[in-house]
Amino acid sequence: MLRNRFVAAAFLASVSLTACAGLKDALTAHVDIAARAGSQELSSTRLAQLVASSGVKPRKDIAMAIANLWVNYQLLGQAGAKGDTLGDPKLADAAMWAQIGQIKSAKFMEAVAKTFPAVDTSAYEKRYNDGELLAARHILFLSNAKTDKPAQRDSAKREAQRVLKQVTAANFEEMAKKYSKDGSAAQGGDLGVFPKGAMVPAFEKGVLALKPGEVSGVIESDFGYHIIKRETWTEAKAKVSATFSKTKNQAAESTYFGAMEKGAKLEVKPGIAKLVKSVAEDVDSYRNDRTVVATARSGDFTAGQLAQWIAAFPPRADIRRQIASAPDSVIPVFVHNVVRNELIIRAADSAKVKIDSADIAGIRNAFHGAVMASMTGLRLSPANLADSAKTQPEREKLAASRVEAYMDALLKNQAQFIDIAEPVAIALRKHFEARVVSAGIDRAVAEADKLVAKADSVKKATQPASVVPLPGDPATATATPAPKPDTKGTPKADPAKPAAKKP
Repeated sequence: MLRNRFVAAAFLASVSLTACAGLKDALTAHVDIAARAGSQELSSTRLAQLVASSGVKPRKDIAMAIANLWVNYQLLGQAGAKGDTLGDPKLADAAMWAQIGQIKSAKFMEAVAKTFPAVDTSAYEKRYNDGELLAARHILFLSNAKTDKPAQRDSAKREAQRVLKQVTAANFEEMAKKYSKDGSAAQGGDLGVFPKGAMVPAFEKGVLALKPGEVSGVIESDFGYHIIKRETWTEAKAKVSATFSKTKNQAAESTYFGAMEKGAKLEVKPGIAKLVKSVAEDVDSYRNDRTVVATARSGDFTAGQLAQWIAAFPPRADIRRQIASAPDSVIPVFVHNVVRNELIIRAADSAKVKIDSADIAGIRNAFHGAVMASMTGLRLSPANLADSAKTQPEREKLAASRVEAYMDALLKNQAQFIDIAEPVAIALRKHFEARVVSAGIDRAVAEADKLVAKADSVKKATQPASVVPLPGDPATATATPAPKPDTKGTPKADPAKPAAKKP
């Protein structure tokens, strides 16, 4: 269901919240206002209607997500009404801090890697021939040992034996492309480089039984029947050497990180798993949280900083779900790695690492593309609004009405969800004034509960009584029972009705 996908995606459309604007805001409950976005206000009543129409049980986190999304859309509409596509380079650079930091870190680590001890490649061939790493191709005839019938297994085996008679070391790649039934067929059966223990035991045993360059007989595994070729050093040299070198560099990198973290006195606070999971569940509520989750010589790392990092992860990483389902013992490791990333960026800045102009241009273009994609999808771009409204006040009114109409359609499962990327949300918040009011959210949830209960009551009252009792449904207790057959199997006549005349 779209509305279920919306609820999940709404948490990815994160926005940063500003503090109350003044003493009046601090002392006023604001129960009638759930959110403000520039000149637009979202009343608690309006938010309650949106929450009630979403098809999801009213909860504060759901209401908060909808309110934050409304703020994003309204701010985007106000930008479009003013002809502003957030084109200021400084605004884009600040919003794309994570992407810029990633490039800086990569450049910094490239320079660091040059200081690592030189890799000795002279022993690679012997290590490969001794089986420290394996490289193989196969031709697979699929047959599931758990689900296939014996006749199916026998058929696959006979096919493998028939093809084996035609296979040689020289034509193996061609035969794999022709006969293999798995995804490696397009690559001539190439399974890449793998260490011992990476493959199922039967397959690994088959590989290790071969000398480099040899072809096996038919090898049976739970996946089916394999014909295997263990590649020669000449055939596998490039990819095996790259793997050996990568492993060596990873060990050197790990040593470097250990020394860096020790020098920085990086320590993750104990007992933070519950807090970290709460941050991942509702990033927006923690953006300004000063609770310390880790310490380092360069300064404390807070829940607010962690919230910004979690929001910066791309949706495909699915980091919030992973954090929610992770054992508590894994959470400190995650925080440790995030803080290490922060330390690397700081080290890159200290080393005065510069980003190429081409990289900066690419980052800014990506940011502007995200802005325009959202504006166009919501019909809030300057061009979209100028077609129907001439003055800025008219364009602002039109943009606001389009947002409201879209929110109604979205929550009623009548429109596709349009995300506002995290960098765009950051830029909007830096560019315009906006906030979400906790007391107003609470009132909206309470009102939404009442609306849902009323709708359920009306729906139940308008449903026709069933003549078939439903388990646990008290309404069926008053339904008119079906007539019972008499001893002869003929339904008894209803005494309240005249008997039917026979023709």
